[in-house]
Amino acid sequence: MNIESLREYCLSKTSATESMPFGDETLVFKVGGKIFALTSLDTEPLSVNLKCDPEYAVELREQFDAVQPGYHMNKKHWNTVLINSSIRESDLKNWIDHSYELIVKSLPKAARQELGK
Repeated sequence: MNIESLREYCLSKTSATESMPFGDETLVFKVGGKIFALTSLDTEPLSVNLKCDPEYAVELREQFDAVQPGYHMNKKHWNTVLINSSIRESDLKNWIDHSYELIVKSLPKAARQELGK
């Protein structure tokens, strides 16, 4: 997955938005005003920070070398995924979905209803 396909997939999520609140180097994806993914545009290899259930986060880190504790994030709730040949695109999409759903579940009931959740 490259930056464009990552961007397209994140924006395909219901009511997802993108912004650059931390400067021109960091692309942020939100739903309901809360971050579900962010990526640095100036680092190689491409990586993305994703929200994750704490127990699942540890499991993924143990299973995949390319999944690390969230860089500059709460390491209990965020993973940084290095997007390289060791990570299948289907796995990455599942992890983006997981992150998005965690954020949606944390939104107030009225906001969830607006999203149809």
